[in-house]
Amino acid sequence: MTDYGHPLRFGTFVTPSAQDPEATVGLARLAEDLGYDLVTFQDHPYQPRFLDTWTLLSYVASATERIHVAPDVANVPMRPPAVLARAAASLDLLSGGRVDLALGAGAFWDAMVSMGVDRLTPGESVDALAEAIEVIRAIWGEDGESELFVPGRHHRLDGATPGPGTTRRIPVWLGALGPRMLRLVGEKADGWLPSLGRVGLDGLRAGNARIDAAATAAGRDPREITRLLNVSGTFDDADGANGLGGAPDLHGAPAAWVDRLLPLVLDEGVSTLVLATDDERTTRRFAEEVVPALREQVAHERAARGTDTSRVVPLAVRAARRDGIAYDEIPSTLAEHAVEPGDAAYAGVRSNYLRGGSPGLVLRPRDTAEVVEALAFARAQAITRDVPLSVRSGGHGISGRSTNDGGVVVDLGALDTIEVLDDAARLVRVGPGARWGEVAAALSPRGWAITSGDYGGVGVGGLATAGGIGFLGRAHGLTIDHVRAVELVLADGSVVRASDDENPDLFWAVRGAGSQVGIVTSFDLVADEVAGVGFAQMVHDASDLAGFLERWGATVEAAPRDTTSFLLVGRPRPGQPVVAQSMTMVDSDDPDTVLARLQPFAAIAPLLAQATAQIVPYDAVVSAPQPGSHGGQGEPVSRSGLLEHLTPEAAARLAGLVLSGDTYFFQIRSTGGAAEDVPADATAYAHRSARFSVVAMGASRSRLDARWDALADVFDGMYLSFDTDRRPETHAARLADAFPPATLDRLREIKRRVDPANVFRDNLPVLGPDPVDAEAAVR
Repeated sequence: MTDYGHPLRFGTFVTPSAQDPEATVGLARLAEDLGYDLVTFQDHPYQPRFLDTWTLLSYVASATERIHVAPDVANVPMRPPAVLARAAASLDLLSGGRVDLALGAGAFWDAMVSMGVDRLTPGESVDALAEAIEVIRAIWGEDGESELFVPGRHHRLDGATPGPGTTRRIPVWLGALGPRMLRLVGEKADGWLPSLGRVGLDGLRAGNARIDAAATAAGRDPREITRLLNVSGTFDDADGANGLGGAPDLHGAPAAWVDRLLPLVLDEGVSTLVLATDDERTTRRFAEEVVPALREQVAHERAARGTDTSRVVPLAVRAARRDGIAYDEIPSTLAEHAVEPGDAAYAGVRSNYLRGGSPGLVLRPRDTAEVVEALAFARAQAITRDVPLSVRSGGHGISGRSTNDGGVVVDLGALDTIEVLDDAARLVRVGPGARWGEVAAALSPRGWAITSGDYGGVGVGGLATAGGIGFLGRAHGLTIDHVRAVELVLADGSVVRASDDENPDLFWAVRGAGSQVGIVTSFDLVADEVAGVGFAQMVHDASDLAGFLERWGATVEAAPRDTTSFLLVGRPRPGQPVVAQSMTMVDSDDPDTVLARLQPFAAIAPLLAQATAQIVPYDAVVSAPQPGSHGGQGEPVSRSGLLEHLTPEAAARLAGLVLSGDTYFFQIRSTGGAAEDVPADATAYAHRSARFSVVAMGASRSRLDARWDALADVFDGMYLSFDTDRRPETHAARLADAFPPATLDRLREIKRRVDPANVFRDNLPVLGPDPVDAEAAVR
């Protein structure tokens, strides 16, 4: 007798009747309204006047908001598993993760044969179902391959491509009874779904024993397998209290039902009870009178017995774990949302915008307290086992440092609140996981904006700790210039507030080198009044590239501060002119002012296409991104430099880099203006005299590094979030590029004080790329 300690869930089993389709759907809506967790439908497409089950599931999912949907059970002989897998994954995505998949080997063979299905022997049915499970999980991408091969007699894949992907591990339950089928449940399935009327109490107990034995033999924990049970019955308040009375159906008063169901949970391991009924009164009464009482008694008995109700990690997930990470020590508050390599959600969190990562664990804290826990766990791995630690806000950093190989990622995406603290002061509190497009959209109705790069998908945390060279930069400074205070988790787990008045040294460091000193969990920022902006995109003939760069730079420096321009130059193509695209923003909604600011840019060189210019809200340019995860692959190759002027020599040498073909992406962002008003020693970003930020990306690290190294004397510094140079021999040079001597000395002094063990060492670490002995660092 076993209680596997799974959470108690309840569902309904509704006949997919076509007699009154709206009534069928209405029973599903009723189940959701009554608090059921699951609604299921049988899958017998050969039955007369039955709705197609998968079509019905899709309709019900769209007509509900919370409840899960599942076939009970899907008829695999009539539903090709590769197609079924894609359908399930698609509906799961469309419904927000509300699909569970129960499979069966089929019944009513004469009816299926009449519809063209080949009859299978019992042994063949088991083999076919096992192959179907492999095909389904392969299509879901659980093996991580781009081409899928599953050999099989009945179902196979021969170079197929994965399906649409899933954000969760869709459970696969089997509705099966024979000894070989039960062994298959134990070896491969996530759950067992029999019907009480068919299996009986003795069969339920024997089936669990077979499943447990098969699971143990396969190296699985039997608790991995959920035990579900279809039940049916009628309420009769005048009946006795035994609830079963020797019949397969339950009957009697609600208390009798509870008495009968309680041992099924506590002694037979059933945790999901699915009520088979099309009667609204029965559905309602079970939810209102049986479910609460059963939940209460189960909770009481489990507490008295000390039942293990902890999360069970499936064998497939345990097998994919990386060395060096103490997975069993993950705090329980974080475990529910943590993602490991074997999890279905892993594909959506492993990589960032440009880099294909393979971390051993992604922790997703939901508040500051959980960030403290996540950091404590990650610190233990980093210090004692030298496991890499990466911190991620939006995952868009060009440097790719918000993921890693085999390490821990602390993903701050859930800390994404945007709150106005003071209307008069335009003071806003923003979480590090918010995206700048979301911030722009939230501030737009008030006529406010915060300068924030050039793409709305960038996370707040990375940009607001590194610098923030954006479309409103010359008018309003860097993003870090708008930060008034932060809440910061230090390496030792302490939570502090930093501002001009509180921990001013930390506040200085956060603005330009935040990745060195801690994890920011909230930013207080002041917004600017920006009613509307002029925004123009122009495509220029840049055949004389050196001359074009020099003229564009001069035009930028001659423009009033309300004008900021970014330039993108494409790789040269044989027989075609070099093309440059400028994107220019004017902090004004006055048409005459906007036109006057843009005309000098249009005159730099002939236009190859009609220029577009419009006056729009700021959030129309820096817009919120479409939902979805990053899918970066490989390693980004990017180099960054800052310079004060695009002199003829600088322009000529940068043009040579572009014309070499060793960079496929070359961008120059104008900065300066209001950013220059801040003293160089006021923040850890000290390059206040820089008026241009240059970034180049290439396919070959060695070629781009060689080209860039030859340009070293052109630049006056570096913007660290855009640079991927990790060569040990150039580490000191990159530090010197990012931080002038006085800045670096001060930053190191703060680092030794708040992070002597060098926990935060993934992003151009000022104490070196290795763990540091705390006592030696302090000395």
